[in-house]
Amino acid sequence: MDSNHKPYDVAASAARIDGILAQPHGRYEEKDSLPDRDSLTYANGFYAYCAAFFIDIRDSSKLPDIYNRPALAKLYRAYISELVALLNSSPKAREINIVGDCVWGVFNTPFKTDMDDVFRLAYYANSLLKLLNYKLANADYKGPLRAGIGLSYGRALMIKAGYSGSGIADIVYMGDVVNSAAHLAAQCGAAYQPAILADSAFAQNLSDNNQQLVTYDYSRRWYSSNAESLAMQQWYAANCT
Repeated sequence: MDSNHKPYDVAASAARIDGILAQPHGRYEEKDSLPDRDSLTYANGFYAYCAAFFIDIRDSSKLPDIYNRPALAKLYRAYISELVALLNSSPKAREINIVGDCVWGVFNTPFKTDMDDVFRLAYYANSLLKLLNYKLANADYKGPLRAGIGLSYGRALMIKAGYSGSGIADIVYMGDVVNSAAHLAAQCGAAYQPAILADSAFAQNLSDNNQQLVTYDYSRRWYSSNAESLAMQQWYAANCT
């Protein structure tokens, strides 16, 4: 969001801090699902169970050494554009964000079957990387682009944070569910590693069919998968070979 350059006043800042810290805990309500962001003010918040999805590029810090800035900009635009398009296709998506080379989303999952929809996005994203790498190779980019996908399920606190009255604000999701998905995404996706990692709470809520697509790692207590979309595999075979 653009800055609007309001003057800073230390006395007003101290008063705002006091006002925020004096807010009663009772204003943070339990909900069955994440509400619309319009329900949030600077004084309330909502707890709800949800699923988090993170995907980020492996070794992205090395990419500026390989590509000039215009080439790297096109790579990021292609990667981010289509991942956002994929996540946005889900009616369960509550929030989609971009942070550097990471695309992440929070999904409303009040029913067990909702977890399968989020897992579907993960294996579609895995297939999308294959398609993107094919297109990048045809455009003379070097080497495959690798990314890790992390999935988690748990309780989050949803709050509105920003400078009241400035028009500069965002929705923040706090809790282990978000941190866990980000951590899992950082642990996978490199060469000889699984493309997708999920925590136990997420994987154990999958349908029986989808649980056959994940493997439990007893030492690390997470579930891994290299599942891909059959429909995208078929499209790839017909159009990209």
